[in-house]
Amino acid sequence: MLTPLVDTFKQLRYQIAHLEDGTLNSEYPELALFIDQQSLNLAEISKDLSFIYQYLYVYGRKSDATFTRFRNEIERFALWSWLIKGASVLALKREDIEHYIDFVVEPSGDWCSDSVQWRFKQKLGQRIANPKWRPFMAKETKPSQQTLNSTFTALNVFYKFAILEERSFTNFVPVVKKNCPYLVVQSQINQPDTLSDLQWEYVLRVTEERCEEDPQLERNLFALACLKGLYLRISELSERPNWSPVMSHFWQDADGFWFLRVMGKGNKLRDVTLSESFTAYLKRYRLYRGLSALPRVDEPYPLIHKLRGKGGMTVRQIRRLVQQSFDLATAALHHDGFTEEAEKLMAATAHWLRHTGATHDAQTRPLKHLSEDLGHAKLATTDQIYIQTNIKERAKSGVKRKL
Repeated sequence: MLTPLVDTFKQLRYQIAHLEDGTLNSEYPELALFIDQQSLNLAEISKDLSFIYQYLYVYGRKSDATFTRFRNEIERFALWSWLIKGASVLALKREDIEHYIDFVVEPSGDWCSDSVQWRFKQKLGQRIANPKWRPFMAKETKPSQQTLNSTFTALNVFYKFAILEERSFTNFVPVVKKNCPYLVVQSQINQPDTLSDLQWEYVLRVTEERCEEDPQLERNLFALACLKGLYLRISELSERPNWSPVMSHFWQDADGFWFLRVMGKGNKLRDVTLSESFTAYLKRYRLYRGLSALPRVDEPYPLIHKLRGKGGMTVRQIRRLVQQSFDLATAALHHDGFTEEAEKLMAATAHWLRHTGATHDAQTRPLKHLSEDLGHAKLATTDQIYIQTNIKERAKSGVKRKL
């Protein structure tokens, strides 16, 4: 039976300890049984799992998003290696990894689930595995380029770590990726996913109007303003183990300009500039919460508050707020006869708001200023994603040519 291998990051330390002292069956009975059954054919399985836990603990400390992404990739890779290949993950050759990528593109039906399933639940002092959990989601289409790149990234980092820890001497992943038939070379024109002007107008306006009926939607409105107006990633708004966004992270310099200090990718701090337009929404949200119009330097209040409980909101909770606004806008677009715009909005995610704000402002802001507010390490990244000057000029010169 397919069994999840890795619990949450919070539980990972306990899994490591139980595996090391041989008491895994006391807290993870199904996982312990799975290991015992597989050990009959593959003696290295416990060592493999111990090393996988170590790898995830080291890299998972960076952020919840990193842990979740690497956990999902390595978990199914290990299960494939043990159950289908019948070999240790540290003994796989180049052709084995090629076969695994083939499997990722077309996984067996019994390895797929129709919905997202939980891994373990607490019951009578034990962490009980979900029998419905599967390593893959069932999809009609093949995995996207982004999904395949994520798989290669996780495997590449895993084998690099194995080499550093002297558990392996080779890393075949770069070679497999370079020759992978499923990866497509990037197009010259690579425009990010954004909302159209009409879609954004509806998302903002409908949420604003609904706030009069349901004041709790002020949270949605403020989240939209942060994601689009400050180009924030949704993780940068959320509560994390190493960072809690609070109101005192807004600060004003000696010249009266306002900034928001955020922790971005790689635990890098940056200060994002606030526009006058955004400041109006900041004041509105704070007044709704019963605070002064502008923040003070000593305010411990969460940036986006929970209705129940303490602390800030998680990524999943903020994403739910954004999706609620998207759903309201979709319904309004349908009602007003903008069917095509409504259907396209149904595919949008919270991250589209960051791209929408940056793409719009790229027409008027200096590239360096935009890049620093986005938190890009290189100007070239901003230029590649948001600046399409050369492409537009090429299109203009090409449209008049004669046959």
